[in-house]
Amino acid sequence: MLRPVRVLFSILASFACVLAMHTPAYATAFTIDTTLLGSTEVPPNASPATGIAEITVNGDTLTVDETWSGLIGGNPAAAHIHCCADPGVNVGVAVGFPSFPATTSGSYFHVFNLLDSSIYTAAFLNGFGGGTAAGAEAALIAGMLEGDAYVNIHNAVFPGGEIRGQLGPVPEPATLTLLALGLAGGAIRRRRRS
Repeated sequence: MLRPVRVLFSILASFACVLAMHTPAYATAFTIDTTLLGSTEVPPNASPATGIAEITVNGDTLTVDETWSGLIGGNPAAAHIHCCADPGVNVGVAVGFPSFPATTSGSYFHVFNLLDSSIYTAAFLNGFGGGTAAGAEAALIAGMLEGDAYVNIHNAVFPGGEIRGQLGPVPEPATLTLLALGLAGGAIRRRRRS
């Protein structure tokens, strides 16, 4: 028979795990990382270029930190966050990256105010955001958290994008810890019952 303390621990750990998985991630800050490759463009291409993008949302602030190298299609003409469509589907630009460097290898860092309607394209602001910056912010965050947004870099040879990375949430360490505790508690409970 299990001791009451262990039973309580197991129940609380399982409850915390379930609660953490159902709490909206945008209620707090979150970070999404992605790798940009030609093979993940739609349609895929054989570009050897690579990139890494880290997108951080903290309240109404979105920070883009992107590094790339080896573009073979020439200097970037543009780079963006596209939203909102299923993975493997192309969709319009949500947020363009102003002053993106025109270099085949480089880095880009920019902080956006998500409540500034001028950061969104008119099509995204009016189509997904209902004409307001708050609506566009909600749509963009939902799209990123649901894996329905992507980042890519466009140039003359690859006007649809040379490299692309799908955005999706990265679990916080605390969420992973709670999940591990819940699973461990469940395993101990099952072992004791056997």
